[in-house]
Amino acid sequence: MIPIAQPLLGADEYEAVLAVLTSGLMAQGEQVARFEKRFAELSQTEEAVAVSSGTAALHLALLAHDIGPGDEVITSPFSFAATANTILLVGAKPVFVDIEADTYNLDPALVERAITPRTKAIMPVHLYGNPADMGRLMPLAQAHGLVMIEDACQAHLASIDGKTVGSFGTGCFSFYPTKNMTTGEGGIVTTNDPEIAERVRLLRSHGQKQRYLHVAIGYNLRMTDIQGAIGNAQIKKLEGFNERRIQNAQYLNERLSEYVQTPVVRPGHRHVYHQYTIRARGDRDQWVKTLGERGIGTGIHYPRPIHKQPFYIEQGFDMSLPVAEAAAAEVICLPVHPALTNDDLERVAQEVIALCR
Repeated sequence: MIPIAQPLLGADEYEAVLAVLTSGLMAQGEQVARFEKRFAELSQTEEAVAVSSGTAALHLALLAHDIGPGDEVITSPFSFAATANTILLVGAKPVFVDIEADTYNLDPALVERAITPRTKAIMPVHLYGNPADMGRLMPLAQAHGLVMIEDACQAHLASIDGKTVGSFGTGCFSFYPTKNMTTGEGGIVTTNDPEIAERVRLLRSHGQKQRYLHVAIGYNLRMTDIQGAIGNAQIKKLEGFNERRIQNAQYLNERLSEYVQTPVVRPGHRHVYHQYTIRARGDRDQWVKTLGERGIGTGIHYPRPIHKQPFYIEQGFDMSLPVAEAAAAEVICLPVHPALTNDDLERVAQEVIALCR
C-alpha cells in the first residue's frame, strides 16, 4: 500500500528527543525558544509563539486580537472544523462564504459582500498548502479596518511573490504528524506585532507575565521541549520536504491533467502540496474503493463542509454554498509526500488513469 501520508522521522529527531529526555528539562524551554526563532525567520515575521496545536494557535490568535461576543469572522466552510470551532470558542460568529471552484480557497468577491458593521476579522484558509488570494483579501481587510488571521495550518512556507503565508497578518500553523513538518502535535502563531505576540505568550501559559505573576486569565497551551526538539530537527528539512512535494505534484500534473481536474496554482503563488487534490469523475466512493484495492492510499479532505456538520446545522448555520458542497462531494487526495519513489508516483498515476478510461 502506498500511504496517503508518511511522517519522515530519523536519527536527527531521535537524538534530539533523547537529549531532552536525558536533560530532564522537558517542559517549554530552550528547545522551544530556538524553534520559535527559526520559524519566525523562515516565515518572514518578527515573532513566532509556539503552542500545543494548530487549533490552539487559531484560538489564541483570535483572543489576542480581542475578538469575542458580538463579532463576526468571515471564513471558509471548506476546511477542518477547527477553523470555525475556534471562532465559536471565543464567542464570535463564523460567517461562511463560498470558495473558488479551482483553488478551493475563499472567493474574495463573496468576502466583500459578506462584510457587515459586526465584521471584525477575515480568516482565510490556505487549503492543501495553496495560498489564498491575499492580493485581493488584504486590501479588503485594510479598507474595512479588519484583522487578518491566516489559517496556514497546511501551508508551511507557501508564498505569494516571495512573501510567506503567515506574514500577511497573524499566521497560525499546525505541526500534526501528517503536515509538511511535524512536532508530533503542536502549533505556532506568527506575527509582526509585538503586542499580539506578548498576548499569545500570556494566554498560552495561565496569563503569567513571569512565574506566579498572573496578569490575565489564560490557558495551558504550551509546547514542550520534546516537541520543540523534534521541530528543530524537522525545520532543517522542511524546504527539502516541500521541494520534493512540489516535484511530485508536477509529475502527477503532467500525467493526470488530461484526465482529471488537477490542482490550480495562481501566478506567483507557491503551493507546497500538503495535499494533492483532484476531482473524481462519477462515483467517488467507487474510486476510493478501487484505488484502495490496488494499493493506493487516498484521503477525502473534506467530505462534508463545516456548515453541513450536524452541530452547525443545529446552531442555525445550514445554508446553500454550492461550490463548497460540490467540492466536498468530489475531491480525492492522492499521495504526494516526500517518501514516495518515482515508481510509486508512476503507479499512482497509472491507477488513476485506468479509472478514467
